[in-house]
Amino acid sequence: MDNDKSFSSSSTYPYNTAPPPPSTNQQPSYNPSNNNSSPYPPPGSVPYPYPQYLHYHPPLYTSQHSGHFNYHHPPELAPRPHQTNTPLDYSNYPPPSHIVHAPYMYHTYHPPPPPTISSSSRLVLQQQGSFQYGNSSQGPLERQPSKDRASSPRLQHQNSLSSVSSSGASSVSSVNSSLASSDHGKNEPHPPIDDHLANMHLYENPAPASAPALATYHLGPRPIYGHPNASFSRGETSPMVQSEPSHRPTHSRTSSGELQNNWGMQVMPFMPSKNVLLLHGNLDIWVFEARNLPNLDVFHKTIGDMFNKMGNNGQLGNMTSDPYVSIILAGAVIGRTYVINNNENPVWMQHFNVPLAHYASEVQFLVKDNDMVGSQLIGTVAVPVEHIHGGGKVEGFFPILNNGKPCKAGAVLRISVQYYPMDQLSFYHHGVGAGPEYYGVPGTYFPLRMGGSVTLYQDAHVPDGCLPNLKLDYGMQYAHGKCWRDIFDAICQARRLIYITGWSVWHKVRLVRDDASVEASDLGELLKSKSQEGVRVLLLVWDDPTSRSILGYKTDGLMATHDEETRRFFKHSSVQVLLCPRVAGKRHSWAKQREVGVIYTHHQKTVIVDADAGNNRRKIIAFVGGLDLCDGRYDTPEHPIFRTLQTVHSDDYHNPTYAGSTTGCPREPWHDLHCKIDGPAAYDVLKNFEERWLKASKPQGIRKLKKTYDDSLLRIERMPEILSISETSSTSSNDPDNWHVQIFRSIDSNSVKGFPKDPKEATMKNLVCGKNVLIDMSIHTAYVKAIRSAQHFVYIENQYFIGSSYNWSQYNDVGANNLIPMEIALKICEKIRAHQRFAAYIVIPMWPEGNPTGAATQRILFWQHKTIQMMYETIYKTLVEVGLEDAFSPQDYLNFFCLGNREADVGENENSGAANTPQALSRKYRRFMIYVHSKGMIVDDEYVIVGSANINQRSLEGTRDTEIAMGAYQPYHTWARNQSNPSGQY
Repeated sequence: MDNDKSFSSSSTYPYNTAPPPPSTNQQPSYNPSNNNSSPYPPPGSVPYPYPQYLHYHPPLYTSQHSGHFNYHHPPELAPRPHQTNTPLDYSNYPPPSHIVHAPYMYHTYHPPPPPTISSSSRLVLQQQGSFQYGNSSQGPLERQPSKDRASSPRLQHQNSLSSVSSSGASSVSSVNSSLASSDHGKNEPHPPIDDHLANMHLYENPAPASAPALATYHLGPRPIYGHPNASFSRGETSPMVQSEPSHRPTHSRTSSGELQNNWGMQVMPFMPSKNVLLLHGNLDIWVFEARNLPNLDVFHKTIGDMFNKMGNNGQLGNMTSDPYVSIILAGAVIGRTYVINNNENPVWMQHFNVPLAHYASEVQFLVKDNDMVGSQLIGTVAVPVEHIHGGGKVEGFFPILNNGKPCKAGAVLRISVQYYPMDQLSFYHHGVGAGPEYYGVPGTYFPLRMGGSVTLYQDAHVPDGCLPNLKLDYGMQYAHGKCWRDIFDAICQARRLIYITGWSVWHKVRLVRDDASVEASDLGELLKSKSQEGVRVLLLVWDDPTSRSILGYKTDGLMATHDEETRRFFKHSSVQVLLCPRVAGKRHSWAKQREVGVIYTHHQKTVIVDADAGNNRRKIIAFVGGLDLCDGRYDTPEHPIFRTLQTVHSDDYHNPTYAGSTTGCPREPWHDLHCKIDGPAAYDVLKNFEERWLKASKPQGIRKLKKTYDDSLLRIERMPEILSISETSSTSSNDPDNWHVQIFRSIDSNSVKGFPKDPKEATMKNLVCGKNVLIDMSIHTAYVKAIRSAQHFVYIENQYFIGSSYNWSQYNDVGANNLIPMEIALKICEKIRAHQRFAAYIVIPMWPEGNPTGAATQRILFWQHKTIQMMYETIYKTLVEVGLEDAFSPQDYLNFFCLGNREADVGENENSGAANTPQALSRKYRRFMIYVHSKGMIVDDEYVIVGSANINQRSLEGTRDTEIAMGAYQPYHTWARNQSNPSGQY
């Protein structure tokens, strides 16, 4: 939970960002923009040329994250004016034909010949302090200004160890001395929220064909101070290279691996940089290798480690540093390599393509030694942002410094860094779903699936005539879906399988409440009935650690999820219920395991069934979104608060706002988004369930002694009557009802079975290396990609809105480092500079569920306030920069809304009880907020994301709550195709 002890409404900027309260005399109230213009230009007024996509054979594999491409070799495109480097062109994404018909096959990895590494060296998942979960009293990594350092000895190189940085210098700056001892920061006066961990993106590819075996020169805005030697051809000499008398020694490597002095190349340190610049785009990084690292393990290994590393002859084995590299920008970890055990000359050859929306002065490469507890800093290579901001490339070997001095004579790190601003990334310039050859969000675990249909739902039920009729293209009428009724019908019609995941699943919930012809719609009885028909019914429910049923002693749990109650109900039936705790993994400490198990949850909400496909065949369909099948969720767009207490909600009252008696109090109206997927993407939702079930059902403890085989999951590939994923796919974009869908997740290897053990193999599946885990963070990837591609507006409904804390004016080290708020603000700034209309509408609840004056709730509100404040300040500064601060205000571009409802007095007794209690005031004024539980976004009326993930670090980190979402669009209804406002089934 997002935590802080205080809430402040003060503001240092000229606009109030507090969400408006609900109207006291209206239905859900909205605060329209002060500008009366349309949220985007009239149809056809702004042409968007149809993008031309290049065709080429795909690389051996793609390995990246956060919505961007990694190349098997650097693309050869036209250079920017006045630059010798070539920008990335993201239009060259390979077609998915190789994966549409083979859902879980990945490209074979053909690595370059590996370097010679001692037999004791092996790759392992990282163990380090900066990505530990930490207890509730421990603060995150602190960001402090870099200290000026004294000039350090110049490190010089010869041909095998040459170093040149372009765009500036072949040099480095010192690391923040406060980071020298640990990844952890100091304890903060305010308890940290659930957003401690930095947003981290890790990718790996084989070295590009042009990866420099020796240093290469790249022109940039600054001179570099290298000195040529015999290792460079004479054609490589440039005005940047300055000659120097040959009495300067450099280093070369001896047969023993140590560096010796020679004559040749010299590298001088970077001057410390205090210039803070905006990096908005992608940072392309290679971490190749390190050489001559110091041995820090002599004093830090346990006796057990020493015995484990004893050779056959009883002698102590090779015990030295276990290095890895963390990449830090503006206090946030944006990438890191895996750990290589016992190696002072590690070779990583890892590629990172990281999305950036940061103000920073330098990019820091922290070389660390992985220890049993936390990690130890070896040294730092710091690249000033001003040397890459103009597009220059920094590449070569660089000395590793600690407090301004070399950590060891000859210790160097070989890296390559190049920045590509947004205006060079054409992948984002043509809308979210531009063109028939658009292949979705790259760098994700699941690919874009072409074909099928999507049904979007608002709330659990929409009565006939409740919402206005909407006309679509070609004279079609929009049909408002009835979510729980469709789930009820799908369960009734299932013949083979019913798989359900949920944060909470309650057997007593009634799915149908307005149809007298439906006699029994209780979920529990319905599932029992289907299991008796031979349907395989599996429930995967989060195990709330605070709810227990031991020897007749029952506790409901703090979250009231009914998990134990539901398990007991199905105990003697053929319905299988698996209560799945959130675990941190064996290699985490006991404290970390307790924290993860108590604080974090399994938050996915899916229903997967087989359905009729015609011709006596079956197919898989899936429901995904924010609605759990439990109490308090059934609602309609009218959101009644009093008038249904004795009818529809007579046995389903839910309002955790009040403490004590709730007699006569309003129910909590519940607004949510959900969807149904019919097509190949539904099989990816099924795959997610299977991976989670196999992990959760794995025997633990003493059960491992019993040889058992879990055959609960049906092997649908052995059931010919069920269509395969290839039989449900379609690449046609001419069907106006056709949808293209992609599944995204936030999840780690502690919650699924099937992720590879080797980090190199993991990156082939676009997974990220974390502390002892592999992570799928594709939900965050999808949001960033969609926002960057937006041309006209974004509309968001979410239960929380916290992020981009690295750019807050205060408390910028809390670790809520997801990019979403900053990306929205920078998108608006981009449109302001271009004098184009753009709007962002964000709907959130007035306060998080629970007591609004409680400490936890106030902390969340405080962090949301800081997020909103940061966005408005960023936009206002851009208005001042362009000279439009008098003509427009930030609210002309960005608005936050809270929804509320009020019902007329029907003569009930309103004054029972104390007059000033929250209950009495609610009965008197007969109003209440509409609790927005949605987790969705619509972009330009052409792309939609719906799922279970909130906009906070807890849902987007991947190592905390497990989440699932889908992103979808109709290729026949896009701005790029129609040159006008799409009118598809949104």
